[in-house]
Amino acid sequence: MLIDHLVYAVPDLRAAVADVEERLGVRAHDGGRHTGLGTHNALLALGPATYLEIIAADPGQPEPARPRPFGIDGITRSELAGWALACEDIDATVIRARRHGYDPGEATDGQRTGPTGTALHWRMTSSAAADGLVPFLISWGDTEHPASSAPGGLTLEAFHLEHPDPASVAAKLAALGADVLGAGVEIRPAASAALAARLSGPNGSVVLR
Repeated sequence: MLIDHLVYAVPDLRAAVADVEERLGVRAHDGGRHTGLGTHNALLALGPATYLEIIAADPGQPEPARPRPFGIDGITRSELAGWALACEDIDATVIRARRHGYDPGEATDGQRTGPTGTALHWRMTSSAAADGLVPFLISWGDTEHPASSAPGGLTLEAFHLEHPDPASVAAKLAALGADVLGAGVEIRPAASAALAARLSGPNGSVVLR
C-alpha cells in the first residue's frame, strides 16, 4: 500500500493556504467542497500519487448534521490530523483487517465538487473520522487521482507517527496489511500521539505536525 494523502486540518482555509505557501514555496489550489460534511479543501501534490490535503470548515455551507471529520469543529491551530492509504480492493482489505483484530470501519462512498463543477468520487473507511494516527483506506476507482492535477514542486521526504505505545499502533497497521513501515514510515515513542511529515520544495525542507 502507498500513502495516498496526508490531511492537514486548519481553522481557516485561505489563511492556511497562504501560510503553507510562505513556508514551502508552492501555493495550493482549491480542491472543492464536501457537500453535507461542511468542509472544503485545497491540495498540493507530493508525488505522482500522493498529495497534501488542507481542510477546514466551509463557512459557505450550513452546519452539518454530524461533527466534521478530523476534529475540525473548534480547531484553533493547524495540525496533521490524519492520513490515508491507497487501496485497490477496499472491501477485501476491510475483511482482512477484521480477521486480524482491527476494524477500520465500513467502506462508504464520498464525493466532492471541484472548483470547475466536476464531481470526484471515492470510497473510504469510516476510520477517517476516528483515530488520526491509524490511516484510513481510500479507493478512487475510475476517478482521476487528485495528485495528478494538484500543483507540484513538493516531495514527501519522511513521515512518522508518535505514540506512547508504538507496538499498539504497529499492530493495527499490520492488520491493515500495510507495508508502509518497511517503506520508511516510523512509529516513535512519545508522550502523546502526533503525526509529522518532512516536505521538501522550493524553500527547502519543512516539517508539518
